[in-house]
Amino acid sequence: MTGPEGRPHLAQPGPAPQPRVQGLPARAWPLDLVLEPGPSLLEAVARPLRRAGIAHAVLEMQGGGFGPFAYVLPAHAPDTRHAAWYSAPHAPAAGAALERATVTFGTREGAPWLHCHAVWREAAGRRAGHVLPEETAIAAPVVARAWALSGAGFAVSADAETGFTLFQPVAAEGPPAPAGAARAVVLRLRPNEDPVAALEAACHAHGIRRAVLRGGVGSLVSPRLAGLPAVPDIATEFLVTAGGVTAAGAHLAVALADMRGEVHAGEVPRGANATCITAELVLEELPEG
Repeated sequence: MTGPEGRPHLAQPGPAPQPRVQGLPARAWPLDLVLEPGPSLLEAVARPLRRAGIAHAVLEMQGGGFGPFAYVLPAHAPDTRHAAWYSAPHAPAAGAALERATVTFGTREGAPWLHCHAVWREAAGRRAGHVLPEETAIAAPVVARAWALSGAGFAVSADAETGFTLFQPVAAEGPPAPAGAARAVVLRLRPNEDPVAALEAACHAHGIRRAVLRGGVGSLVSPRLAGLPAVPDIATEFLVTAGGVTAAGAHLAVALADMRGEVHAGEVPRGANATCITAELVLEELPEG
């Protein structure tokens, strides 16, 4: 379905509250990590962050492998209470070699939780999708860079518009930000928002002229990536591969999974795309010059 702006649009079951771009100011700083094999992906991520006193962060991961490994794909909703849903879990017996992943790390009912989208290679080929954090474990060490957050972070709460429980920005104290920590904005985009325009609006609202995206997990409706055929699926799940805001405007590049787990990657043009269920993003201010 196309909305009044000519972008893809997916009607949601609940009321559409304001603001459509949720953003809170924070401080962010990098931490380099190696995620070791352990009982679950959730514990492998939480353990080093817990040691550093970090409860909220976004991460970018590369290399290594998963095993056991379980994931789901976007799917049509089985009822009218949601606009889209998830497939049954997939669990490749041989695990998977990780290409790249992004993670939102925060809290759910006061305990650590994470949201991970990834691209990997399994026996059936190259795939992408939503990694299940408690059913997946690291089989070979994974190199990660985290951006710790203080002042704001992500916590799971019920979302009446979509009928899901989702990560949403919350005020959150963390350890004192070290010298050199950057100003940042913790963002959640609600459904049917142009993600590129939303990045520009968030920077303007927080007085930031130049910024880079850190982490980045979300979904798009029937994406139209630059120079590629449109993906017809009503729901696709993406991870950010590059992005930011400059004087020339915002840019956003993603890799995404369609409903079959096939990988699509490219630039997200301004004015041509819309968030499906959510997008969790962190903008880090860059110095002038």
